[in-house]
Amino acid sequence: MTGTRIAALGHYQPAKVLTNADLTALVDTSDEWITSRVGIRTRHVAGPDETVDEMAAHAGAKALAAAGLTPADVDLVLVATSTAIDRSPNTAARVAARLGMGSPATLDLNVVCAGFTHALATADHAIRAGSATRALVIGADKMTEVTDWTDRTTCVLVGDGAGAAVVEAAPGAEAGIGPVLWGSVPEMGHAVRIEGTPPRFAQEGQAVYRWATTQLPPIARRVCERAGIAPEELAAVVLHQANLRIIEPVAQKIGAVNAVIARDVTESGNTSAASIPMALSKLVERGEVASGASALLFGFGGNLSYAGQVVRVP
Repeated sequence: MTGTRIAALGHYQPAKVLTNADLTALVDTSDEWITSRVGIRTRHVAGPDETVDEMAAHAGAKALAAAGLTPADVDLVLVATSTAIDRSPNTAARVAARLGMGSPATLDLNVVCAGFTHALATADHAIRAGSATRALVIGADKMTEVTDWTDRTTCVLVGDGAGAAVVEAAPGAEAGIGPVLWGSVPEMGHAVRIEGTPPRFAQEGQAVYRWATTQLPPIARRVCERAGIAPEELAAVVLHQANLRIIEPVAQKIGAVNAVIARDVTESGNTSAASIPMALSKLVERGEVASGASALLFGFGGNLSYAGQVVRVP
C-alpha cells in the first residue's frame, strides 16, 4: 500500500508583536505573573483586516515553495481552524482561490487545538485510499479575534498565525507519516470553549492542566508504539503549544529523553491549530532537527480532543 510523507513545511506570523509589558496596560497582570504560569513572553497579533485565510495562504505558499511545487500540483486542501468567522466559502476554498489553484477538494476541520494533527491524518488517509495525490494541510487561527481582552486569565495566552505542510504519496520505504491515534473526552468538552455571539474563548484552566499532564502522556506513548518507535528514539517532540507548564512535564513523562522539545509557545503564545505546524516548521528552518529524523506530533485541547502521529522530518 502507498504511504505518505511530509514533503515540506511553511509558517506565517503577523508582524505586530505584543509583549507581556504591553498587556499590563490592558489588564491587571505582570511579566512575572505570565511567565511563571504559562511561560509566554510575546505573541503575534493579526491586524483587523488580516484574515485567517490570508495567514493560511501565506503559510501554504511558503510550504509549496519549499517543496518546489506549484499550486496546480495540489488536489486536496485541508485547513484546520476554529476562528474563521465566515461559514461559506470555507477557509480552504478561500486559500485555494488566493493561491490560484485549479479544482482541488477543499475541506475545513474544526478540532480546535488538535486540528492540525487531525487534518494531517485525514490527508494521509485520503492519499492512501487513492482519492488524492497531494495535499496542502494547514493549521491557521486568529485567536485574538475571539478573545476577551478584559479577562487576564485568557488574554495573556493567545496569538495568531498559520503553519502548513505539503503531504504526498511515498513508497513504503520512504513513507514518513505514522498511524494516528485520536479520540476525545466528550463529557468534558466544556473545559475549553469558543462560543457565544460574538464568539469568545474561555477555559477551565485547572481542569485542562490536570487532564493534559495526567491523561495524555500514556496516550502519546501509545502513538509511538503504533509507529514502532521507542520514545527515546525520537529526535523531536512537538506538542500543542498551549502552556510551557503543560509542555515540559508531558514531554518528560513521555520519556523522549533525547528529543528536542518545541517551546515556540514562549514567543508565539497559544495559536490553536497553527501551533504544531508552526513550531515544527521553525525547528526545521533553524536546523534543530535533521531531515529524516522522527518527530512526535501531538495535538490536544478544545473539545478535549487529541490526535498524534510520528512523522519523518522533511
